[in-house]
Amino acid sequence: MAATTTDASRGAIRAIALVEACKGLVVLLAATGVLALVHHDLNALAARLVAHSHLNPASKYPHIFLDAVAHLQQPRLLWLALGAAAYSALRLLEAYGLYRQRAWAEWLAALSGGIYLPFEVAELAHRPTALGALVLVVNLAVVGVMAWALVRRRAGAS
Repeated sequence: MAATTTDASRGAIRAIALVEACKGLVVLLAATGVLALVHHDLNALAARLVAHSHLNPASKYPHIFLDAVAHLQQPRLLWLALGAAAYSALRLLEAYGLYRQRAWAEWLAALSGGIYLPFEVAELAHRPTALGALVLVVNLAVVGVMAWALVRRRAGAS
């Protein structure tokens, strides 16, 4: 019975590692996309996007979008891409550590998942949605699996 529990928790941790790797790759792709925009005329690109979407540039939301792009500076794009790359590296490192069953990665996953819990609860209390509830439940499960793995690791070390 204990081997089954260990196999099940190992499978859950590897599934979490896969999710973290996917998050890291998605953010890395986004950072790459942001970097691709650095030397382009963002105002013209935004105007073409609004026109291609058949939106009226004078209406509220397209105007907010165009105004935000007009005030976006190249150094901000670089910082945004750098931040996204750092986040991506952290997620990919966490995924590697979880896959290799490293204690530091379990701590990192438990802490990084736990940081979001108060915000998710507050958001759910402020504006309850099914998606918000699902995100909270999944994050609680991740933190629970990581806490369980850390407890079992500590019990095994004793």
